[in-house]
Amino acid sequence: MFTMKIKKKQYLFQPVGLAALLLSSQAVYAQVNTLSPVNVTANPLGASELLVPAQQYSGEDLLLRSKSTLGETLDGTPGVSSTYFGPNASRPIIRGQDGDRIRILNNGGALLDASNLSYDHAVTVDPISIERIEVIRGPSALLYGGSAVGGVVNVIDNRISDSPVFDEDGGVSGKLNIGLGTGNREKSTGALLETGSDRYALHVDAFNRDTGDVNAPVSLACTKGGSFTVSQQICNSGSKVHGGGIGGSVFFDQGYLGASVATYRSIYGTVAEDNVMIDMRSNRAAIEGEWRNLGGLIRTFKAQLSHSDYIHTEIQGQTPGTVFKNKGSDLRIEALHSRLGNFDGLLGFQAQASRFSADGSEAFAPYSRTAQQAAFLYEEYAASWGKLSFGGRLESVTVTSFGNPVLAKFVPASRNFKPGSYALGSLLNVTSRWQLTSNLAYTERAPKDYELFANGPHVATKGYELGDSALAKERSTQFDIGAAWKSGANAFAVNAYLSNFKNYIGVVQSAGVTRNSGDGEVNPVEDPANPGFSQATGREFDPLNEFRYQQIRARFTGLEASGNIRLFSNVSTLDLALRADVVRANNLSSDQPLSRIAPARVGATLKYASGPLSTSLGVDQIAAQHRVPFGDRATDAYALWNATIGYRIKSSSTQLLWYARLDNITNQLAYSSTSVLTSTVFPKAPLPGRSVKVGLQASF
Repeated sequence: MFTMKIKKKQYLFQPVGLAALLLSSQAVYAQVNTLSPVNVTANPLGASELLVPAQQYSGEDLLLRSKSTLGETLDGTPGVSSTYFGPNASRPIIRGQDGDRIRILNNGGALLDASNLSYDHAVTVDPISIERIEVIRGPSALLYGGSAVGGVVNVIDNRISDSPVFDEDGGVSGKLNIGLGTGNREKSTGALLETGSDRYALHVDAFNRDTGDVNAPVSLACTKGGSFTVSQQICNSGSKVHGGGIGGSVFFDQGYLGASVATYRSIYGTVAEDNVMIDMRSNRAAIEGEWRNLGGLIRTFKAQLSHSDYIHTEIQGQTPGTVFKNKGSDLRIEALHSRLGNFDGLLGFQAQASRFSADGSEAFAPYSRTAQQAAFLYEEYAASWGKLSFGGRLESVTVTSFGNPVLAKFVPASRNFKPGSYALGSLLNVTSRWQLTSNLAYTERAPKDYELFANGPHVATKGYELGDSALAKERSTQFDIGAAWKSGANAFAVNAYLSNFKNYIGVVQSAGVTRNSGDGEVNPVEDPANPGFSQATGREFDPLNEFRYQQIRARFTGLEASGNIRLFSNVSTLDLALRADVVRANNLSSDQPLSRIAPARVGATLKYASGPLSTSLGVDQIAAQHRVPFGDRATDAYALWNATIGYRIKSSSTQLLWYARLDNITNQLAYSSTSVLTSTVFPKAPLPGRSVKVGLQASF
């Protein structure tokens, strides 16, 4: 991956920082001589001593952990796992929640694709093009709606700069990254160029990544192109990804105005099917601006508008199959009011509209349109002992199904919902080194189009999915409490949380019920006189397990912990980084566990640094997961070892970083409990085997 030159100044307004401030259980209020914050984004309310409670990755740290997907890049962060649909498609899972309960943003604005619809659909950003990733654990629905009830991931590429990169004399900077991998024969390149002055900024970037089938720790069978082979590779796991963007900003005395355009293209194997590829394309345009130091009641005003055009085609062999499209726009307006006594706060408005369509034999969701409007308010009270925060969000969401011009199984319909979300938070400075936080949030989420209207075969889950047009709003109450301590390089943080859903929307397998993939025939029987065809209808016999979207009572409880111990510090340093998490999720309506929940995990990494040299050796121990519902496969425990090394060479105008990363050192055979593939295509999709990646990052 490649990153950008760090900006000289970071201005005070970034929406994802506010989301973290509102609701994360790790919020820390740091004064002079108290806990030293690790800044993720500047505090949107302008209090520079406030620690933004979000995990962030950037620079060399992001470079050395970067994988081919966003989910795998973030996997292992306390509280964060991955949906892992092979090495080419995965979304982050936060605190056991995935899909439309995790909001993925691009520079604080909506990222519209179809990755929430199906596990085999990739997120339309590649870690190779990202400057920084921010992860907010816990509900952020106050700012981003019910789709952020589990958390927020914000990927930042700086195509629109909110502050000058250079002074009045101007300048040019750039980066080039080259990577080679053995585990998947990866060849990746990325480049960017920035120029400007204190009055304007221009940015251009491009990236390319080619990979072959990924090495596996065990021999696997593959039938592709009419031939059968057995090899130590995950079948159909290769990919080709490329894209880039251009953006610019104009700065004036009280703010900036900028715009960008970007494209992303990926062709990759789906892993679940040996002969199916996905050809994906996404184009995105954005404009944003901010007006600061206005005086009067409103002191800062910001607006963002983006439009996305997404399409992907599923290709069977050489024949194009089902085509998915999603087009939409997102508008955000936020205004910070002037300080009123001890109160700071903001008002905001959001409008989003999208149109989705699917055409082909695997179109399990109808043509649809979703329109959302929302208003939100956040206020914060600051005192010498800490802070209190409160806020609310009101929405109007309309989901309309238009059916399908070819498939008669979809019925046109429309539903309107009025979700509301509310949050309270507190932070207490116990001592100069200790701080305590607690947060209480009530969130409502409107059902998605596929949850309401799905009716068809879904290859990613190997099931026939049925929506329920009568679904009500999903309601949840979430509480978390946290403690943090820091002394120099030594630090510790722990958080406990409880999320209670009154009517959680889950897809539940119907015991003993199958449907024919072509026409939905219930419990089809193969015709003994005509093998391969249904006895009742004469259609091709292809039975799939039935899955229905249902509302259930659900509860998530969990614990997250992280820390750092400085073992010695002189000319060189040695640190021990620790991490652990556990989540327990239950379907209270059936007294069964919920599907695809990560087991308990603990990890440790030794980090050594001496001058230009940095090295690390780490291990993550993942427990067995035997708490699985009907239809899911239990997984065994495993340990994954990894190591990294980096060496910097600096001159007056350039810097070279040579690096190498070794993953799964022991070539451990492991299957992910959070991946649907572990149940649907076992044993075809284990986690990747041993791999080495080497690279060079050059910057000037």
